[in-house]
Amino acid sequence: MFRFILSDIRRLWAGSIVIVLLITLAVALGVTVTLQERALRLGSARAAEKFDIVVGAPGSDTQLVLSSVFLQPSDLPLMDGDVLTDLAADPRVAWAAPIGFGDSYAGYPIVGTTTALVGDTIRGFSEGTMFAREGEAVIGSAVDLAVGATIKPMHGSAETGGHTHTELAYKVSGKALPTGTPWDRAILVPISAVWAIHGLGDHDEDGHHGEEAHEGEGHEEHHIEPEAPIVETWAHGEAPGLPAILVKPKSIGDAYRLRQEYRERAGTLAVFPAEVLTRLYATLGDAKEVLTAIAAGAELLVAASLMLVTVIHVGQRRRQIGALRAFGAPRGSVFAIVWLELFVLVAIGIVLGHGVGFAAAETISRSIAAERGFGLPVEFAPTDLGNAVALTVFAAILSALPAVIAYRQSPAEALRG
Repeated sequence: MFRFILSDIRRLWAGSIVIVLLITLAVALGVTVTLQERALRLGSARAAEKFDIVVGAPGSDTQLVLSSVFLQPSDLPLMDGDVLTDLAADPRVAWAAPIGFGDSYAGYPIVGTTTALVGDTIRGFSEGTMFAREGEAVIGSAVDLAVGATIKPMHGSAETGGHTHTELAYKVSGKALPTGTPWDRAILVPISAVWAIHGLGDHDEDGHHGEEAHEGEGHEEHHIEPEAPIVETWAHGEAPGLPAILVKPKSIGDAYRLRQEYRERAGTLAVFPAEVLTRLYATLGDAKEVLTAIAAGAELLVAASLMLVTVIHVGQRRRQIGALRAFGAPRGSVFAIVWLELFVLVAIGIVLGHGVGFAAAETISRSIAAERGFGLPVEFAPTDLGNAVALTVFAAILSALPAVIAYRQSPAEALRG
């Protein structure tokens, strides 16, 4: 039987390849959608898990998280610098780290922050050590620079007409180990150096911090001493306006109390990054449902097309089937030959479809990781095995339709036809 099926497939190799290709592409579409949606969930959750609370000025909490946690460039409103002083002195807070952005170098964002945040966020150094002076910087694992390299910060970017700061050039003191977050593509520098370069919190009339903050100003140079020790303590009135503060509470209870307090405080907004991501996941889930429906529709269209092709194919092989019956082949053997021949082709398409879908999702994830900086883990889950089994069972049932037609054919009628 298997020798006969193999011989038949070889004889009809072109049609067999088309069947396998159609099944492969239809299955790959659904697998890619499922794996990519899961990768986005896992990757974004892992990127945000180090950050418990983000405090910023009232506005869009989604944009606050995207800018402060995922380092997406945006103009954020500034809150009063005394918020940082209060958080740093709060006994419920393990550490409170201001962040400042708007500068870049060779396409990498430069983020001003503190040693506490860097030490808690990274897993260690592959080379060098933590910055200890105003003119030093720590680079993420994906930054294509070496320890000892010089970084001249540019306000904004070359594409938006930014200008290079000549007041200070950072020297790379250390390179962090990979974290799988957007911070792998970041250049981390002392927040006090960022403030000094920008004249201790210069910003536009609307109080926004970002790429437009310095448009139209005279780019006044400020005297900065690169070897000066960094400053990470702030009294009331000393800290300038801030776009965001990342907060590490000492306990879960403290986290909820701090979030509530800084939600109610005038001029501030406090959010859990996880709750913002949950809302984004809901939107992502809606998009996934639409794409899944499209993929399912494509699979059904392919299945219907295959049934039409195979029924016509069985009709064209009536004489061959009749000859098999005339030579004594039982109906069950004829059924098995026709069913198995189609099922083998469909099963090969299903297996290849999962492989192609995984490869496509992996390619998309690598592209996003290269652009956005955080890893998107593409992996199969136990539910995927259940879906594959269900799809195989459906294929087995569908493959039985032309086999039933062949089974019911009379040898005499087939030979006369």
